[in-house]
Amino acid sequence: MNERSRSDSCRYGSGGRDNDAIERPCANGDDEDQAIRRALRILTTRLRHRDVFPTMQAVKDYLRLQAQGLTHEVFAVMYLDARGRMIEYERMFRGTLTQTAVYPREIAKQSLSMHAASVILHHNHPDGVCLPSPEDVALTHCLRAALDLVDIRVLDHIVTTEDAAISMEEAGLLS
Repeated sequence: MNERSRSDSCRYGSGGRDNDAIERPCANGDDEDQAIRRALRILTTRLRHRDVFPTMQAVKDYLRLQAQGLTHEVFAVMYLDARGRMIEYERMFRGTLTQTAVYPREIAKQSLSMHAASVILHHNHPDGVCLPSPEDVALTHCLRAALDLVDIRVLDHIVTTEDAAISMEEAGLLS
């Protein structure tokens, strides 16, 4: 990683924008994984620009499904309009089993291009431990500061595993 890349990143690790690799089917071609991906595409299409997340639990359930079956970390952003409706959910960065490099500039640039008023950050922990690390909390504060500069609010950062999800906001980690 060059010096500029290091200064643009809030976390160390490999990764980068690699949506093609993220969307590629599992090597084992598991029918269940393919069914989940297809259902998510349908669900995402239906959820865009609708008031469909009445509770934080509904958001956590949706995000948990987004990372179901992954064996590597992904960092994603849910872009919301001024009324809190989802514009888009996008996997921005792909990492390894335990870490992902995240670039605030890219998130700010994409949030502006989506005309987002706010965002919910999301990443998974494929190891099954659904606790935000100190690095996760520091990254969230870094992203909140960067997005504040362009008037985009970070509403929450959700960490998910196969069967659990934790909201950093609900846990009091974002104050």
